[in-house]
Amino acid sequence: MALNVKSTKQALNPAFLKQKPERKEIGLFKKEFIVLLNRIDEHESEEYHKNLIKDFLNSVYYRDKHYINTKGKNDLVIHNNDSTSSVGVLIEVKRPVNKAEMVDRGNLNVKSFQELVLYYLRERKTGKNFELRYLIITNLYEWFVFDAQDFEKLFYLNKTLLNRFEQFRAGKLSGTGTDFFYKEIASPEIQKLQTEIPYTHFDIRDYEKTLLNEDNEDDRQLISLYKFLSPVHLLKLPVANDNNQLNREFYAELLHIIGLEEIKQDNRKLIVRKKENERDSGSIIENAINAIVSMDRLDNIDPEQYGENKKERAFNVALDLAITWINRVLFLKLLEAQIIKYHNGDKNFAFLSVNKLSDYGELNSLFFSVLACKEDEREGNIKTKFAHLPF
Repeated sequence: MALNVKSTKQALNPAFLKQKPERKEIGLFKKEFIVLLNRIDEHESEEYHKNLIKDFLNSVYYRDKHYINTKGKNDLVIHNNDSTSSVGVLIEVKRPVNKAEMVDRGNLNVKSFQELVLYYLRERKTGKNFELRYLIITNLYEWFVFDAQDFEKLFYLNKTLLNRFEQFRAGKLSGTGTDFFYKEIASPEIQKLQTEIPYTHFDIRDYEKTLLNEDNEDDRQLISLYKFLSPVHLLKLPVANDNNQLNREFYAELLHIIGLEEIKQDNRKLIVRKKENERDSGSIIENAINAIVSMDRLDNIDPEQYGENKKERAFNVALDLAITWINRVLFLKLLEAQIIKYHNGDKNFAFLSVNKLSDYGELNSLFFSVLACKEDEREGNIKTKFAHLPF
């Protein structure tokens, strides 16, 4: 079976895991959790249990913020915002007694997972939804949660599966029913990938003792589950004070320095060159394009890789160069901070400053004549200027 089954705690962003929820939030979660457990009725329909999940999630987190409902053949979906926004989470629900179609930790290749693959491909390929976050299979008791990024790698980028899905959708295969897709198309591919499919698993029955315990101290055992089912996790919302999150103002300034801007097109965020009347001649991308064109450096460029015409090729080559430079500078800034930290805050160990680097030429020398050279191989004043900087 899967080699990397995670607990809810292991699946959470470490920065989010560190944040302490308010007592009233855990109290509400506990109250609605008890209601959910008490209302599960193994004799009732799948539709009944779908509504339980919807009511529970809305009561604790999602109401008036993220729309939850059915969509087409999908049992439940959670939208990234209101009902007109893209779908962030797909949920496949089974009755608690439907063991034949429900996945378990020993076997994912059953109908519920085959259905999830079909619904994922319909949403991702046919619906062109680039903003899926998670996919869930549950029978109310057990929950199997899959990251959409893993589905992207394992299923969307699986050319065999995608081609057969397209043929199936176009009615070009011998079978047109969903059972044909499950058994003849999805099942063989899932079987090949069973041990590679990562997921998070939990069983809400494991929390019954904590729920019925009056001791508030024991409620700490509910925190990771509370966070796991929240919009912050399931919709991958930004986490406050997450050092791995790019500061929005820094991000905007960085794009400006490079000479790019972010636009929205067909529900996708794209990073493009600034509009012609808004371009800055001093930006990295414009400087690079001017140098490439003026020095006629496009003769040996592969047109298939970099574009159909000279203008397009100049931009794409300049973008590659700009990204390379920015990556190097960001890496060096982190390196500088670590070197200073190791030397107890001594600023003499700083090297990314205007008194040492006054122009692009000196930055270029830093890359190739300092960092790429052993200390005893450096020449002239560079050897003294960057004496503290290791090879």
